[in-house]
Amino acid sequence: MGGYVMKLIGTNTSQVLGDVNAKIDDLNKSLPEGLKIEAYYSQAELVGKAIGTVEKALLEGSVLVLVFLYLFLGNIRSTLIVVATLPLSVLFAFIAMRISGLSANLMSLGGLAIGIGMMVDGAVVMIENIFRHLEERSEEKVSVLRLVGESAREVARPIVFAIGIIIIVFLPLFTLQGVEGKLFSPMAYTISFALIGALLLALTLVPVLASLSFKMGGQHKEPKLVLFLNRLYKPVVNTVVKAPKIVMGVAVIAFAGSLLLFPYLGSEFVPTLREGTFQIRSTLPPGASLESAIKYGKRIQSVVDEFPEVTGTYARIGRAEVGGDPEPVNVVATLVNLKPLDQWREDVSYEDLQSRIAESLAERVPGLANNLSQPIQLRTDELLSGVQAQLVASIFGDDLDELGRIGKEVAALAKEVPGATDVRAQQSAGKKQIVIRPDREVLAQFGISIDNLMSTVETGIGGKGAGLVFDGVRRFEIFARLQESYRGSIDEIRKLPLRGNSGELIPLSRVADVEMYAGPKKISRSNASRRQYVQMNVRGRDMGGVVQDLRKRIEEQVDMPPGYFVEFGGQFENQERAMARLAIVVPITLALIFLLLFSAFSSLRYAVLIFMNVPFAITGGIVALFVTGLYLSVPAAVGFIAVFGVAVLNGVVMVSYINQLRDEGYEVIEAVKLGAQRRLRPVLMTASVAILGLIPLLLADGIGSNVQRPLATVVVGGLITSTLLTLVVLPSVYQWFASERRDVEV
Repeated sequence: MGGYVMKLIGTNTSQVLGDVNAKIDDLNKSLPEGLKIEAYYSQAELVGKAIGTVEKALLEGSVLVLVFLYLFLGNIRSTLIVVATLPLSVLFAFIAMRISGLSANLMSLGGLAIGIGMMVDGAVVMIENIFRHLEERSEEKVSVLRLVGESAREVARPIVFAIGIIIIVFLPLFTLQGVEGKLFSPMAYTISFALIGALLLALTLVPVLASLSFKMGGQHKEPKLVLFLNRLYKPVVNTVVKAPKIVMGVAVIAFAGSLLLFPYLGSEFVPTLREGTFQIRSTLPPGASLESAIKYGKRIQSVVDEFPEVTGTYARIGRAEVGGDPEPVNVVATLVNLKPLDQWREDVSYEDLQSRIAESLAERVPGLANNLSQPIQLRTDELLSGVQAQLVASIFGDDLDELGRIGKEVAALAKEVPGATDVRAQQSAGKKQIVIRPDREVLAQFGISIDNLMSTVETGIGGKGAGLVFDGVRRFEIFARLQESYRGSIDEIRKLPLRGNSGELIPLSRVADVEMYAGPKKISRSNASRRQYVQMNVRGRDMGGVVQDLRKRIEEQVDMPPGYFVEFGGQFENQERAMARLAIVVPITLALIFLLLFSAFSSLRYAVLIFMNVPFAITGGIVALFVTGLYLSVPAAVGFIAVFGVAVLNGVVMVSYINQLRDEGYEVIEAVKLGAQRRLRPVLMTASVAILGLIPLLLADGIGSNVQRPLATVVVGGLITSTLLTLVVLPSVYQWFASERRDVEV
């Protein structure tokens, strides 16, 4: 025997599962010897592994950031001051999550792992500027408190604007709807909360700790790594300022080249979350008996159990009406528990195992329509499209025969499309039905009512409760109906007796026409425009490519009568909706960022100069996706959004300081050379810590890592190209955008 525990909406999953396990332990103590309740599937393990993957990435990213900051600052106190803001920013985010009712899950904690580098950006810029002043003004007779205050005021405005821009770039995530909104809004909230906390700490805690940790007259030398990078960077700056046209030309060509790669990127909604458990939904022909389903269930289990990665299988036939959607006995759902990924054969990946199991079942257990998926994914797909598959081609029309023909043709074409698996057309006919048409005049002659006739038929074929039997405290219901040999024969059903008003027994065939056939030929006009669907999963290829390919084949090879049409749903529908929403909101957000830049610098020229970072961040992101073979998805789109903020931050830091040097009397070229060299460290630090914070997510292979990987890939690639633009292109073309400095005589 088996059962399911369903969680109420709004309750804590981990707490409910913990309470259920405690209750199972109590029940096992009271059971007779030899009986035991065991959980064969629990989401607790999935939740723990997914959160564990993010927590591991967060910890490893923090360590990498700590080491790299020390290499750039060369001072353990400065490094510890910056790193101290990290747990405090996370604490601020947790408090805000608690107040707003957000839970700790894969996406919310993933937001913290993704934003780990961004969280320290403000503190990095602040402590680097303080540390630089200590290095350059070590001989001055000035108090540390005053020097720290002057250093903090110098970069406070750029920090506020830069981090404010990073927060603003995540606004599009708050506008997503449906499933994508549920998935990515927690990430946007946690990143925003953490960045707000980081901003407050950078402006308050960092200067205070710096004033307490440093003193004037100490040795504050640049570390060897920074000196080495400066020696490499100085001739580069001196060269690029002399050839701005060439530098800009190369940058434009690189951007145009990345756009040429864009059509070759595949697309999908969200990478499939590896749940660590498979579920096989096998559909037998309509009318299959329970005994036949049991035999097929055992054959399925025997095939799947042969794979060494499988630890056990559990089959369920049909589904009761209580507690979930009902399913007939011709549906066998097999749950497949798997070993941890690190215990698998080296040549077998998660997707490979799915394909191998599907191929083995198709070969050794023919006659089934199998859908190999995962428990949560299967349920989510069903909620999205009404069908338990990732992708659904819905054919609309009114004639069932015509819909059936088109459905078979579409299914045949889908099987030929690379990447489309588990293809199955809806069974719209074929299941036998018994239709009883009462003859009212004959019924009236025998004094038999319609209700009496239908009640007798219901009891004989379907069955009806006939009383209760008590055995101590246990209660059993008496259920009466015809034996299977009688209710399965149309001739025996025609003999079903009805009692007339004179007391005689009248066979059903004398008062009604009784027929058996395989369903209606045509839908009534009142129920027109019904659908026939073809469901499929997608493995080994992008979903957008599968849809495009299949759509083209349908247009060319399927004869579609007037009034009949095909629509694609499931995850593809979510993908199109999310991308359409982002296509509207992201340009609005970028326009808002441009207005903020214009407000910060009071100059259209400088706003355009810094905004050039955005297209070059896109360049790296596209190339990174193309090189790694990842698809353009909603997480990848979120990655593009995230990288915009850090790219703009570096531009703000660079241009602000060059402008400051010009205000101090430096000529344009000299200000560019000196400003670029002095801002090399903070620019490299902010970009590097953001990249290093994402490296663990980029390399992780645990549960949940594949959902975050496209985002991390885009950010890393985008930051590489945008940092090159900040350090090379921006200094070279600054002279084109520089406004004339006005000298004022006093």
